[in-house]
Formats: sequence, C-alpha cells, structure tokens
Amino acid sequence: MEKFYVITNGQKDPDFHVTRTIQEYLAEKGKECLVSENGNGGSRTPYKYTDANQIPEDVECVLVVGGDGTLLQASRDLQGRNIPLLGINMGTLGYLAEIDRTGVKAAIDRLILDQYLVEDRMMLEGSAYHKGKKLLQDIALNDIVIGRHGRLRILDFHIYVNGEFLNASSADGIIIATPTGSTGYSLSVGGPLVSPEASLILISHIAPHTLNTRSVVLPDDVEITVEVAAGHTGAHEGAEAVFDGDTSVHLDLGDTVVIRKSSKVTRLLKINNISFLEVLRKKMNG
Repeated sequence: MEKFYVITNGQKDPDFHVTRTIQEYLAEKGKECLVSENGNGGSRTPYKYTDANQIPEDVECVLVVGGDGTLLQASRDLQGRNIPLLGINMGTLGYLAEIDRTGVKAAIDRLILDQYLVEDRMMLEGSAYHKGKKLLQDIALNDIVIGRHGRLRILDFHIYVNGEFLNASSADGIIIATPTGSTGYSLSVGGPLVSPEASLILISHIAPHTLNTRSVVLPDDVEITVEVAAGHTGAHEGAEAVFDGDTSVHLDLGDTVVIRKSSKVTRLLKINNISFLEVLRKKMNG
C-alpha cells in the first residue's frame, strides 16, 4: 500500500496524538497520508465524520481512529466506495477495531508489506413506508432497530418473511441484525452470537411480553417486513426505525419497514491473526 487516509473521532483522540503519529510514521516510510479535515459532520451534514467525496480515488486504505462506534459510522459514510477500513481502537478491546494505539506502527508496517487479509462484511438495506410512500431508505452494518418513540410502552408488530406471515409479537422493540451486529445490541437482548464471516439475518425482540418469543436466524436472501400493528400503541404515538443507532424515521400505525441484504459490503482489514473465537474469549473473561 502506498496511499492512506485517516478518519479520527476527536472525542477519542482529542489532541490528535495518535493521528499525528500515524501521519508522521507513514511520511518516514515514504508513503502518502491524508487526514480528514471534517471532524464530526453533525446533524446538518449527510455524514458523521467524513465526506466520502473528499477521499481521493487512489486511496488504498482508510485508518479509523476511535473505536467500534467510529468504525461503524465510517462504514456508513463511505458506503459504495469499496475502500478497506482498519480500526485503531482508543478504548477497550473491540470486535471491529482490532488494533490498539500501541500497535499502530507494527500494523502500518504490515500494511506497507501487504501482509493483511480483507473481510467483506454484509450490510442490511432498509426502507420505511407510510401508505405505500417511501419515507427513508438507508443501510446498516450492525442493525436496524424498530422501537418506541416517546413514552415507555409496549409495541405490537406483525412480521413477514418473503410475504409470508411469521408471527405477531408484543415487545419494546425488534432488532434486525447482521452477523457483525450479533455482538452489539442484539447480544444484549439475548440474541445468538454469529461469526462475522457468515451471511445471515437475525431477528431478536427487545423485552418481549410473551414467553415463547425467540430469536430467529434466517438466510441472507430473504425479505423481512415489519409492520407496526394496532394494539398497545396509541394512534398518535407510533414507533421509530433506527439504522445503526444513527439515522431514524418516525413510524405510524400500519407503517412498514422492509429489510433485505444490501448489495454493498463493508471491507475490513485484518492485521492480527486473532480469530473471532479468541476475541469472544477475551471479552467473556473481562
């Protein structure tokens, strides 16, 4: 690799010490390194950290300084660019950002020598509809969550798979997750752990109000439709669909969210020979 780009979460690297270390080390090696000047995009921009249009076409790798959340958002900002990402974790051991700040230079050496693997992680595409009109379409690397909007209450859902009725349920919300997202919110509600190399879609409920509600694992070629049903939810309260904890759209009774595997993927660079099982073991051991 010859040309790099750095995206930094200013809250994780406030003095840009790690960012400068990366830039200076790459310069010493005779490589080109550009640093995003955008910072946090904020609510008025279509991106969180980086305007993908400002990344030159010949950039071979994006280094993301922050943590799993920063890397997750970078994957959304850069959707469609097909540039591999490597996360530099500024906190505890992450599932996505595998390099910590002490291992930055060693990781860069391996990138320069082309000693790495690239993993393609599946993403979800979701479209929200109100009376047949599309309200929002977005993608997610981790999950699409349909939950409460406003005060605490139970929601009622009808779930369909490829147009066939699956079940009706009452819960605080529903999580539709990828294998990558199985270690996130889905895990906290009792969803299964899935290897990120798999290509599956998971459905899990948040605080279900029925005893027989279980997570469902589906193949990646299905289309899932979640309808906000009448029941506990008031006519003027509705729900909310949230994509990777970022973009969201309000849903009224009868509105639907149609979810399928996206044609886009997130490409993650693997430097260390650390398996998914080893990461799990370290997490579980605290």
